Amino acid sequence: MSLQVHSPLSSVERVTGLRNLVGNTPMLAIDCEFRGRKRRIYAKAEYLNFTGSIKDRMAAHILRRGYETEQLQPGALIIEATSGNTGIAFSAIGRALGHPVVIFMPDWMSEERKQLIRSFGAEVRLVSHAEGGFLGSIRLSEELAAATPGAFLPRQFANDENCAAHERSTGPEIWAQIRARGVVPDAFVAGVGTGGTIMGTGRFLRAQHSAIKLHPVEPANSPTMSTGHKVGKHRIQGISDEFIPAIVKLDQLDEVVAIDDGDSIIMAQRLASELGIGVGISSGCNLLAALQVQEQMGGDATVVTVLSDDNKKYLSTGLMQPEPVKDGFLSSEVKLLRFRALNRMCDACFDPTDPDGAPVHLVRG
Repeated sequence: MSLQVHSPLSSVERVTGLRNLVGNTPMLAIDCEFRGRKRRIYAKAEYLNFTGSIKDRMAAHILRRGYETEQLQPGALIIEATSGNTGIAFSAIGRALGHPVVIFMPDWMSEERKQLIRSFGAEVRLVSHAEGGFLGSIRLSEELAAATPGAFLPRQFANDENCAAHERSTGPEIWAQIRARGVVPDAFVAGVGTGGTIMGTGRFLRAQHSAIKLHPVEPANSPTMSTGHKVGKHRIQGISDEFIPAIVKLDQLDEVVAIDDGDSIIMAQRLASELGIGVGISSGCNLLAALQVQEQMGGDATVVTVLSDDNKKYLSTGLMQPEPVKDGFLSSEVKLLRFRALNRMCDACFDPTDPDGAPVHLVRG
C-alpha cells in the first residue's frame, strides 16, 4: 500500500478553509407590532459567525487578499485599531493562520472585548482619552507598523476591501434569501462603525435593484455623520467612533437614521428576554432603525438589517442593567411576537472556485 503524502496548504488555502465558519448566516424574519400594526423585519443573524460578529467576514477577506497580493507574509505581525469586534476577529482568525496580533483600542471599551482578544493570544494596547482615544489608536497602530518590518496593517476604516467583503458575501446572501421569499428588498439599514457593511452590502444590492434605499444608522446621542464631527457621548459600542471613516460615502447613501442609545439597549434586552435572540446594543439599534424606515416607506415595505454581534461582549455594560424608558422611545411602541430562521445556505449553494463563497443557489428554509 502506497502512502499518500499531502503537500502543505498555502496561506490562501488555509484562510479559504475557514469559509464554513464565516458567513452563510440565517436570515431571521422578526414579526412584531409597531404602533398597533403588524410588521415584519428581516435581519441577518451575524452573531452566529465564528467569533460572534459580522466583523469575521471582513477580517477573513482582508487576510486572504493580503496573501494574494503578497502584502501579508506567513507569520507576519498583524496590527489593527478597533473598538472590539474587529480586534476579536483578527485575533482569532490571525492566530488560526499562525500570526501574532497586536490590537490598539480605546480603554473604555467593554472588559469582555479586551479579555476575548487576550484569550486568543493577541496583545491588547489600551489607549486613553488623553492619548487620543480612537484616533490615537489608529495613529499608534500606524506608528508600530511603520517600525516593524513586514507588519500587516488592515486599516479597516480606509481599506475598500472592507466594503468588498460585504459586496461579495453579505449582499449576495441577503439578495438570495429575500428573493426566495418572493419579494425584493426595498431598504437596507445598518449602523455605521467602519461603514463597510452599509457600503459593501449596499453596493451589491443596488446593482440588483437600483431603487433600494440604503440608510446608515448612528446614535441620536452622538450624531457624527449628521454633523460631520464628533458630538456628545453614546453607549452603542461599535458604531459612531468619533469620526466619519474614509470608506463611507454619504452622497451614495440615503437619509441617516438616528436612534437613542437607551432605546437601543431596551430593544436589545427585549430581543433576548422575549425572543431568546442574544445580541448586542447595536442590533437593538438596527432593529428600531429598520422599523422607523419601514414606517416612513409604508408598513408593507421589505426592510432588511443585520444583528451585528452577540450579547456576550456586553455583560459588564449597561445592556445588563435596567434602562429607564423615556418619552419618544420607539421600543415602547414595539410588541415582539415571534421570529423564524429562513433560508440558511448550504455548501452546495456556493461556487467552490469563489473563495468568498458567493451563493449561486439556495435551499429554501
